[in-house]
Amino acid sequence: MYLVPSLVMFGCGVFGFITRKNMIAILISLELMLNSVDINFVVFNRFLYPEQTEGMFFTLFAIAIAAAETAVAIALIINVYRVVKNVDINQLTKLKF
Repeated sequence: MYLVPSLVMFGCGVFGFITRKNMIAILISLELMLNSVDINFVVFNRFLYPEQTEGMFFTLFAIAIAAAETAVAIALIINVYRVVKNVDINQLTKLKF
């Protein structure tokens, strides 16, 4: 029951990651994929080991890592914007010297 929305979220994330040219939209798509994986961790933990909470702790750990990854990615995007004045991935060739 919960795996279908997670699969739809992951599919939307993959589609957005492949088709978007804006770095912020790519980051949002990546976060959507990570959140769908976190839902899968909780669902499989609930079905396989209902008395244990390892999947939920692993999910909390994954959310914390995703937050740190997002902070670093936003900092990189801001620095790219300062140099190129655009967040389009086609403009990243201007950073090569």
